[in-house]
Amino acid sequence: MNTLFDKIWDKHVVQIVEDGPTQLYIDRLYCHEVTSPQAFAGMRERGLKCFRPDHIVCMPDHNTPTHDQDKPIEDPVSRKQVDTLAKNTADFGLTHFGMMDPKNGIIHVVGPERGLSLPGMTIVCGDSHTSTHGAMGAVAFGIGTSEVEMVMASQCILQSKPKSMRISVEGQLKKGVTAKDVALYIMSKMSTSGATGYFVEYAGSAVKSLSMEGRLTLSNLTIEMGARGGFIAPDEVTFEYLKGREYAPKGEEWDKAVAYWSTLKSGDDAVFDKDIKFDAADIEPMVTYGTNPGMGMGISQHIPTLDTIDAAGQISYKKSLEYMGFAPGDSLLGKKVDYVFCGSCTNGRIEDFRAFASIVKGKKKADNVICWLVPGSWMVDQQIREEGLDKIFEAAGFELRQPGCSACLAMNDDKIPAGKLSVSTSNRNFEGRQGPGARTVLASPLVAAAAAVTGVITDPRTMM
Repeated sequence: MNTLFDKIWDKHVVQIVEDGPTQLYIDRLYCHEVTSPQAFAGMRERGLKCFRPDHIVCMPDHNTPTHDQDKPIEDPVSRKQVDTLAKNTADFGLTHFGMMDPKNGIIHVVGPERGLSLPGMTIVCGDSHTSTHGAMGAVAFGIGTSEVEMVMASQCILQSKPKSMRISVEGQLKKGVTAKDVALYIMSKMSTSGATGYFVEYAGSAVKSLSMEGRLTLSNLTIEMGARGGFIAPDEVTFEYLKGREYAPKGEEWDKAVAYWSTLKSGDDAVFDKDIKFDAADIEPMVTYGTNPGMGMGISQHIPTLDTIDAAGQISYKKSLEYMGFAPGDSLLGKKVDYVFCGSCTNGRIEDFRAFASIVKGKKKADNVICWLVPGSWMVDQQIREEGLDKIFEAAGFELRQPGCSACLAMNDDKIPAGKLSVSTSNRNFEGRQGPGARTVLASPLVAAAAAVTGVITDPRTMM
């Protein structure tokens, strides 16, 4: 019996090149301002139009400032990229959600919440975190700029079929443990290359118990294990989430869609190239201590000592800890924090801000912390206001910013200064990722909120 990945992949095969890649049909191409300009330029040079323009959705997110979005962007590079995307989409007749458009936001937040990403689809974008959309039960992966051009021109892509891996998390998640912690835990066990060459299907009772927002977080981080992508079979949680969303099927079409989506699962006897199991009971709130997302540990644990690291990895391990200003054997609890960031395509959804609010309600922001709360989209911003979370944040001394990728990566105004320590709900903690010389501890919104009100890294379970 085929795996779900096989089912979706095989359904989209146009032709197989002998001793070469597969020509795969793509249902949805997302474009943002950073990886699309050369693709559009290539299309112009060859005098081509987009083959299926109604399958392409574009929006700026990486370079957008998170304040004064109604004014021209001050940074000339960012302004040029955002303006170029607007011109390109107009020239090629593509759907474009520009800044201040109520449908704008981070592309990987907007796609699912608008019902543009659906089960059974193949989805690509010139961005590694395209794996996020896999939470809908889609085969979604990041591509390069020349491949963006290929999809624009033909609605197809040349790809070698990856191997399949199933990661099951069984049991019940404990208090204070979120999807972000599950992802960081899996990475800490598998390393940042443990899934290279594979497409991951997440399964098990703990995964099924996750909300759609949690599933999006888990799928988002698959790429950080080196995987081609990750996804979760669609079920009632998926259908309930999608029902009534703007671009989701309606009426009779909806019934037909759900009937088909219900067939999208791996058979009981499906054979995976690799099958890995984890126990939910082993997971606690997680923090990273190094300079890649796989260098993580439970918040109550201590940084591994040098003798536990294999000889080949010791030099880079030491370099990583030196950059972070930590020592082997350290606990991170009580470490002073300078910045807190809640947002990004990993944790910029309504559930993430509810979690943050649950910790900070009735408390005050620590004086030593600068905190950026950045919704992943204008829809999330609206939900925050409708639920009164903005009032909780305001009373605690936090300011809500405008949607965008923000401090996830140093491509806009929201940069962490050199040497400062940031607790961030984003996806990467590489050297300089949040700004030249910035030091990043990846964590869940609960851990971020606890740090924001105490001023130090704190176990959120003590505040729940």
